[in-house]
Amino acid sequence: MKKKENESENKKDLTSAEKQTADTADDTDVKIDISKSVFQINREMNAKHKRELDEQQARIDAEIEKREKEKREAYERKIREEKIELMRLKQGLIEESETIHEEPEKEVKLSFWKKISNFFYHNKWWFGFGVICASIGGFLIYNLLTKPNPDLIVLVVVDNSELGDMSDLDEYVVGFCDDFNNNGKTEVSIYYIPYSDNETRNYATGSDTKIATQFQSSDAVIVLGSKILDDTTPNAKEIFVDLESIYPDNPHVVDYKFMLKDTDLAKRIGIEPQYITDDLYLAVRVPKKLLYSSKKDMEETYEKDWPVFEKIVNDLS
Repeated sequence: MKKKENESENKKDLTSAEKQTADTADDTDVKIDISKSVFQINREMNAKHKRELDEQQARIDAEIEKREKEKREAYERKIREEKIELMRLKQGLIEESETIHEEPEKEVKLSFWKKISNFFYHNKWWFGFGVICASIGGFLIYNLLTKPNPDLIVLVVVDNSELGDMSDLDEYVVGFCDDFNNNGKTEVSIYYIPYSDNETRNYATGSDTKIATQFQSSDAVIVLGSKILDDTTPNAKEIFVDLESIYPDNPHVVDYKFMLKDTDLAKRIGIEPQYITDDLYLAVRVPKKLLYSSKKDMEETYEKDWPVFEKIVNDLS
């Protein structure tokens, strides 16, 4: 009996030990399962949360689409009803519509500065065009008012910078000139064109063009020229006044030329005598109709400048 009890107790102890071992093993397995399921649980929770968000967004999108559809259907229904109502009005089936109402436009009241701003905004292109035109007009007027307005112009067509640029020729001629334009002062301009027998140089300086322009204008009738000018103007006797018929006894006069060699011109204008070469002369253009001027304009210049030329001839003879 005792033996059985001992065996029973041993079995009980064994069972308890096995149970404890099993429990320990179970605890170990549980720990392992818990450790493994942390990431799994996170993934499952994230997936679940994402599904919930997607379902929520889908419900929102469905609700928005539903509302848009209802608005669209309501608008289309309203348009159909208004069309039907408008047709009934046109056909005279009804005199007044309860759905179609003409709303009078509300008059917008603008302040004074708003009106000015609105005016400039709607007319900005015309305003800009007007500003450009005014600027050009102002420039032309300013240029006209500030442009030198000499009483007399002497055209110097020679290759002689000492005579054309560095001399006191303008001051010398002023001594014989009057205040023709009545601006309170006497002014003489020397228009120097450095004309030579070098065609390349003439082209570079634009001398040919300048001469052609001046000889088609009535600004200057007194010309100081040289043999080079003679060579390029074969019809010079038609262009210049015949001085020989006016000064038959003057030794310096040859045809249309008043020769400047052996005169006191160098002393008068402050240059060395060697710069007054044998071929330099003074001449006066004949009044005639030109490309850029009428004969009347040139006659006016001639009548004004001829007495000055006569005084110069008398002074140098």
